[in-house]
Amino acid sequence: MPSILYEVRGEIAHVTLNGGEALNLLNTAVIQRLLKVVNDISDNPQVRVVIISGAGNRAFCAGADVKEAAYQSPTEIVRFKNMLGELCYGIEALPQPTIAAINGFAFGAGLELALACDLRIAVDQTLLGLPETKLGLIPGAGGTQRLPRLIGESKAMELILTAKRITSLEAYQYGLVSKVVSNNKLEEEAIDIANEILGNAPTAVCQAKFAVKNGLKTDLESGLKLEKIALLKTVNTHDREIGLQAFLEKKRPRFTGK
Repeated sequence: MPSILYEVRGEIAHVTLNGGEALNLLNTAVIQRLLKVVNDISDNPQVRVVIISGAGNRAFCAGADVKEAAYQSPTEIVRFKNMLGELCYGIEALPQPTIAAINGFAFGAGLELALACDLRIAVDQTLLGLPETKLGLIPGAGGTQRLPRLIGESKAMELILTAKRITSLEAYQYGLVSKVVSNNKLEEEAIDIANEILGNAPTAVCQAKFAVKNGLKTDLESGLKLEKIALLKTVNTHDREIGLQAFLEKKRPRFTGK
């Protein structure tokens, strides 16, 4: 049974963690496979949106495989965390927008993976959390950095220091996820969001993501300069002309990506 299911349907890449009864846990082999998938997506001009989810209805990803970690030396743990961090950074750095469709438990490394995505939606009646401090560690694949940037320092501190689990409704109230839906509606909702994105100009979407993501890494003045750079990459496109003409004619634009 493949640990990762990867399929491109139209312009949407579907990536599914397929750990079966193991609650889609992440181990070294799974992360290596995911790194290859992310590299493939990055180089695939056909893909315009990415949806990441977990197989089954119990877990998106319940974290790192503790059975593997139990036999790791401190050096091996650091190496594993670095590899996981590389994966999360790779997902975040994709030019295409990414959607985490959280279909169940998202703990530890699983939540860190979701935090690396641009958008997160979750099923109702599930739990999310960063339990690392209960294991004598810290979230080491970007969790201590991405979570406070997303929901603010105070709430992030509470979740990380207490290692508490929160419901998907609480995650929505915190701003961790943007929507909560029933389990049988999750895939449909993720595809609907993807299709909304696909209805917009490809270059504009990628440059908007670039401006937001990179602007958050710097001060406002530098971020505004990045925004101008991104804007300049859109104003000379044919799609800008198509979008304006369609707006004036009250028609749906048919963007070409040029």
